[in-house]
Amino acid sequence: MPWAVAGLRLGRDWVAAPDPAVLRARWEALTGAEGAERERLFRPSRTRTPSAGAAALPGQRSATARFADAPGPFPDPVRVLRAPFDEQWLLPDQRLIDSARPELWRVLDARQLFLLEAPGLLVTAHLPAGRLGRIRPLHRRPGGAEPNLAPGLPALLGARHGGPVTPEDVLCWILAAGRPGPRGYEVPLAADPEHWRAGLELGRRLLSVQLRGAPGGEPPRLPGGRRPYVRAAVTAWPDGLGYDPETETLTLGDGAVSPVPAGAWEYEVQGVRVVESWFAARGAPRAPQARGLEGLGPAAWPQAWTSELLALVTTLALLADLAPERAAFNPGPLLPAAELEAAGVLPPPRWARRPASVLDHQEEGPGGQFALL
Repeated sequence: MPWAVAGLRLGRDWVAAPDPAVLRARWEALTGAEGAERERLFRPSRTRTPSAGAAALPGQRSATARFADAPGPFPDPVRVLRAPFDEQWLLPDQRLIDSARPELWRVLDARQLFLLEAPGLLVTAHLPAGRLGRIRPLHRRPGGAEPNLAPGLPALLGARHGGPVTPEDVLCWILAAGRPGPRGYEVPLAADPEHWRAGLELGRRLLSVQLRGAPGGEPPRLPGGRRPYVRAAVTAWPDGLGYDPETETLTLGDGAVSPVPAGAWEYEVQGVRVVESWFAARGAPRAPQARGLEGLGPAAWPQAWTSELLALVTTLALLADLAPERAAFNPGPLLPAAELEAAGVLPPPRWARRPASVLDHQEEGPGGQFALL
C-alpha cells in the first residue's frame, strides 16, 4: 500500500469529543465569546488562530471566512477514530484543525477503509483523527475506483493463487501476515495457494471484528450465545472502573456490565488497557472555568456510552481470542523479491506514493474563493 499519510494533527483537544452534543455546547460557548475571551477559548497555535481563514474540508460544509469575523453555522460533527478502538466525534472545520489532511477527506466515503500503523495493525471505516501512526487508505479515489496497492500486485497474486484478488483480499492478508520490522510493518507474500487461503480466512475474521459490522454488516458476537449486558444501569457519574475476574463483571460506579471476558479487560495497546483508556477519555465531570472548552462535558453519563462499551467489550474479547492464532500464523514459502521486481510490483512507482488528483468539483478556499487547478 504505497500511499501513506501522516495522521491528523488537531492542535486543540476541544474540537473532538465522545458526545456530539458536547461539541455543540463548545461551539456555542466559543462563538458567544468576544475579543480576548474568544482568543483564550480558541487556543491559538502557530497555524490556526481566530483571525485566519481556511478552506472548507472536502465533502464538508463549513465557513471559510476568518473565524473572528464570521464563525458561520455549527458544522455537523463527523465520526472519527481518536484512539485504538475509541470512536468519537469531530468538528469538521479546517479553521479549527492544525493539520486536517484534506487528501484523506477527498477519498472518505462508504467504500473507504483506512489501515493504521498503530501498535498492532488496525483497520477502521472512520477517518482516523488521533496519534495512530501513518494512515494508508485502501482506495486512492472515491467509490473504490483505484486501489492503493503496488501496480501489478493483484494480477500477480491472482495468477499465483488461481483466482481474482481484490483490494480487500490484500488488506485481509496484511492483517494476518503483517509484522513489525526495522523499517515499519513488513508483509511477506505467500507463494502457494494453501497458505494464501489460510491467511485470507484469518484476515477476514480479524477485519470483521475490527470494523464492528461497518460498513453495512452485522456487528460481531461472542460465540456460544454469550453477550455482555447491563446488570445495573449507571445512575451517577462513575468515579472509576473495577473488574471481578470470578464473576466477569465490570463495574462503572454503581453500574455493572457482565459477562466481560478477562481477555477483553486485559486487552492492551502499548501497555495500556484499552477499556481503561476508553473510560479515561470520557473523564469525570468537567470544570469549565479551569479548562476552557475542554471542560465542557455532559452533566450525566450518557446511556449511549454504555452501549458503546458493550460493543467495545465484544470487539476486544474476540480479538483476544484470535490473538494466539494470528501470532502462530505461518505464511509458508514466500514469493521471491526477484519475481515481484520482474512483474513491476517492486519498487512501486513514485506516483503510487502520492495522492491521486480526485478534484471533480469546486472546493471553497479561504474567504469564499474557489480552488484553481
